[in-house]
Amino acid sequence: MHEGGNGDERRLPAEMSPSGADQEYLSLERELTILFRRARANQGEMAREVHPDLESAAYGLLIRLDECGRQRATELAAYIGVGKATMSRQLRALEDLGLVAREPDPADGRAWLVGLTDEGHDRVRKVRDARRARYVSQLSHWDRLEVAELARLLGQLNRGMER
Repeated sequence: MHEGGNGDERRLPAEMSPSGADQEYLSLERELTILFRRARANQGEMAREVHPDLESAAYGLLIRLDECGRQRATELAAYIGVGKATMSRQLRALEDLGLVAREPDPADGRAWLVGLTDEGHDRVRKVRDARRARYVSQLSHWDRLEVAELARLLGQLNRGMER
């Protein structure tokens, strides 16, 4: 909030909570907590829509492969933030479900690339299309510019958290 007058814009003191935290950051924390809780629940639902035996955590791998194409397991592990053993287990499960396949990396014969199978791509695409349709429905009362602004701000938040 700014005070106006004679071009002298000074920042007013932030509203502080009894704990000393800025009120806007407490509000942000509360809203992000709700958003993350809902996102975790939705991720589990979407994983089961892709395949009834798919683990919730593996859904993010499928989305990454859908968006970025074939990748090495080490790249996927770094992106998701898990160790090699966890990534290997998740990829094995996805292979067993017929959703991903490994193939030798042409740039390095010792390494493997992981990519979606045709079945994996079809299943992920159907779930993502249904998810977008839900967003359109849930945000139908929003102006499209507001939706774009929300996406921009979330992107800014995500990039800031990567540092």
